[in-house]
Amino acid sequence: MKPTKARELRNMSVEELLARIKVLRAQLRDARFKRRLGQLEDKNLIRYYRREIARVLTVLWEKGVKL
Repeated sequence: MKPTKARELRNMSVEELLARIKVLRAQLRDARFKRRLGQLEDKNLIRYYRREIARVLTVLWEKGVKL
């Protein structure tokens, strides 16, 4: 998976970013669960989701949204 560019995230609305955070957190939770069960094939997925969440949160912070 390729990381989302910050430029692309900055062009999204706040509602879209919040929805993206929700989806990414659910995917991270599922990946962690699969890792515990030994079913996670790509070990880098957890790192990818954590960094994507951080990117989106950074853009939200830049837009002045407090979570």
